[in-house]
Amino acid sequence: MDVSEYLGVFLDEAKEHLQALNDSIMTLEQEPDNEDCINEIFRAAHSMKGMAGTMGYKRMQDLTHDIEDVFSDVRNGTLKITPNIVDTLFQCLDAVQAYVDNITETQDEGTEDNANLIKALADIRAGGGGAAAAPAAEEKEAAAEDTAEEGAEEAAPAAPVSNADAPWYRIKLEPSAKAALEEAKNEGKHVYGVQVFVEETCILKAARAFLVFKGLEDIGEVVVSDPSTQDIEDERFDLTFCLIFITDQAPEKVVEIVKSVSEIEKAEIGEYDLGGAAQDAEAQEGAEEAAPAAQTPEAEAPKAASAPPAAAPAAKPAAAPAAKGGDKKPVGKPVVSRTVRVDIDKLDVMMNLVSELIIAKNSLISAATSSGAVDKAVTSQIEYLESVTTNLHESVMKVRMVPLENTLQKFPRMIRDLNKSLGKKMELTMTGEDTEMDRTVVDEIGDPLMHLLRNSADHGLEPTEVRLERGKPEVGQIFLHAFQDGNNVVIEVGDDGNGIDAEAVKQRAIERGVVTPEQAEAMSEKAIINLLFNPGFSTAKVVSEISGRGDGLDVVKSKVESLSGEEDVRTKLGEGSTWIIRLPLTLAIIQALMVEVGEEKYAIPLDSIQTIEDVKPSEIKFVENREVINLRDTVIPLVFMNKTLECESTRAPEDDMVVVIVRKGEQLAGLVIDTLIGQLEIVIKPLGKYMKRCKFISGATILGDGGIALILDANALV
Repeated sequence: MDVSEYLGVFLDEAKEHLQALNDSIMTLEQEPDNEDCINEIFRAAHSMKGMAGTMGYKRMQDLTHDIEDVFSDVRNGTLKITPNIVDTLFQCLDAVQAYVDNITETQDEGTEDNANLIKALADIRAGGGGAAAAPAAEEKEAAAEDTAEEGAEEAAPAAPVSNADAPWYRIKLEPSAKAALEEAKNEGKHVYGVQVFVEETCILKAARAFLVFKGLEDIGEVVVSDPSTQDIEDERFDLTFCLIFITDQAPEKVVEIVKSVSEIEKAEIGEYDLGGAAQDAEAQEGAEEAAPAAQTPEAEAPKAASAPPAAAPAAKPAAAPAAKGGDKKPVGKPVVSRTVRVDIDKLDVMMNLVSELIIAKNSLISAATSSGAVDKAVTSQIEYLESVTTNLHESVMKVRMVPLENTLQKFPRMIRDLNKSLGKKMELTMTGEDTEMDRTVVDEIGDPLMHLLRNSADHGLEPTEVRLERGKPEVGQIFLHAFQDGNNVVIEVGDDGNGIDAEAVKQRAIERGVVTPEQAEAMSEKAIINLLFNPGFSTAKVVSEISGRGDGLDVVKSKVESLSGEEDVRTKLGEGSTWIIRLPLTLAIIQALMVEVGEEKYAIPLDSIQTIEDVKPSEIKFVENREVINLRDTVIPLVFMNKTLECESTRAPEDDMVVVIVRKGEQLAGLVIDTLIGQLEIVIKPLGKYMKRCKFISGATILGDGGIALILDANALV
C-alpha cells in the first residue's frame, strides 16, 4: 500500500488533534487539576504519536511522544501543571503545527529536530515531582509493570486451553504461506496469530487497518490476513480482522504497536501452532463431510467428537460482536455512517452543474413565455422543474455550509499569546460559532478577522495602568459575535478600549497628504474614520510584529469586498470600537432584481434592496449641489444609472422615475433606472481581469434568452 493514499486522512486528523490539544491546554491553564483535560491531552498526543509513526514522520513522532510522556507523569500525580509547563507545551504545539504545514506543502516533515523543545520537556519531567530522577524512574518501572500486565492480558488467548479455538486458525493457508511459516519456525522466529478489534465509532476502518499493517511490517512480516488485504482496503469487513505474523519481537511489543493506532480498541495475540492448524483443518474437513450424512444416525455418532471444535470457532465471530455491543449497536451504527468527508472540489463541480441547470431552466421559461400560447401540460412541467431546481440549489447550498467555528476556534489561543507578548490583560468572548456560511467564504474570512482582533488587542485596549486610571476593569474585553441576518451573516469584532480618536486620524491623514486641511475640516467624523480603510494608512506610532506594519485596514476592506460583503465601524472615544462585517451566505447563486437602463439589462442583488419607489421629477431637491429625495423623513441621495453607465435613458424627462433604494450598512442611496423587469434566480459568473477598473460591476449572469446581464454592486454605488 502507498502511504500517500492516506495522507489526506492523516492531515485532517492531525489538524483536529492539534486544535483539541490547543483548546484543552487553554482550559488546563485555568484549571490545572482538570482530570478530563489531562486525559484528553494524553489521548490526543498518544493518537498523534501513533499516526506520525505509522506514516513514517519520525521527528513529529518523537516530539508528540515526549508530550505524551509529560502528561503520563501528570496523570500519575508526579508532575503538577505550572505556567512554565503550559508555555513550553504551546511552543511544542507550534512546532507540531510547523511539521503539519510542511507535510501539507511537500509531503515531508522537514529537517527541524526541535532538540531544544525535547530537552525542555525532559527537564520538566526530571524536575517536576520534587525529586530529580526518582519519580521518572518509578514511573518507568510502573509503566513497565503495566505494560507487562497488559501484555499478559493480551497474550491470554495464547494459553494452551483456549488456543485451539483461536480465530486465526480459521485462516486457510496456501502451500507457499505454510512453507514461509515452517521456515520462520526453523529459524527460531516467533509466529503469532493476531486478532484486532476496531472501535464501533470508527469511521475510516480501512485507514486504521492499513496503519496497523504498516506498523507491524516495521518489525516483521504479515503472511496472510482474514479478510484479505484487498477486502480490508475496500473496507469489506466488520469491526475485527485476523492475521498471521512473523517477527523476532515479544508479543507485548506487537500488541503495543497495534494499540498505538487510534480507534483500535484492543488486540489479542497467541503463538501460532502449525500442528494445531493442521488438526483444525482436518476437523473442518470432517465437519464438512459430516454435513451431508447428518440425516443418518449411524453417521452422526462417530462425527460428534470432531464436529464441535469446528462449529465452535465458526459461531464465535457472530456471537462476540453481538455480546460486546449489546443494545447499543443497532442505535450506534447508523449514527456513524451519517457523516462523510467530501472534497470541496467535488462540491464545486456539483455547484457548477446546478448553476448550469438553473441557466437551462431560465432558458426554458424564457422560450415558453416568448412563444405565446403554451400547452397547459408543458406549463405545469416547467413549474415543476422550477420547483425542483430551486430545492436542488438549496440542498447543495446546505451541503456546502460549514459552521464559522472552523475559523474562529484558533482565536482564543491567539489572544492568549497576545496577552503574554503585549503585557496586557485581555479576555476574548465569542458567540455564534455555530453560524453557518458557504465553505469558500469561511475559508477566506479568517485573515480579516484575525487582523481586526490583533488591532483590538494592540491599538484598541489601553495599557492596564491607563484602564485603572479611567475606572475601567483591569482585564480588557474583546468580543466576536456572529449571527445570521436574512441571507447575510453579520460578524462584529470589538473591544471596550479607547475607541478611535477621529482628531488623531485627521492629523495623520493631513500629514500623509491623503486630504488637505481644508478638506479635513469639511469632513464628518464618520468620513474621517473611514480614512482608516485607505491603503497603507495606519495611526500606529511604533511598527510591531502584531499590527501597525503599514498594511492598515485596507487588507480587511479589499478581502471583504472581494467576497461581495461590506464593512462598517462604530466607535466612541474612551469606550471602545466595533467593526461590523456583513457577508452573503453564498457567492454562487443569488436572487436578483432584473432592471433595464437604456437598452441593456442589469441585475441588482435582492439582499441590497430596501424598497422600490415611484418618484415624481418635481420631488427632487438639491443638497450641497447633489440631487436627493426626502423619503419618509429620510434624505436619500440619487444615483442616475444612465449617467453612471454612460448610456441614453429610455425614460422621458417628465415621466415618473423608478427608484430602487439600496443599502450599505446604515447608508442609503436611490438608483434611478428606466424599467423594472422582475425577480430572477441568477448564477454569478466572474469577469476576471476584463473589468477590474469598473468597481460597481461585480460579475455577470447568463439570461434565459442567452443574453448577458451585468450585476451591479450596490456597495460601490452608495
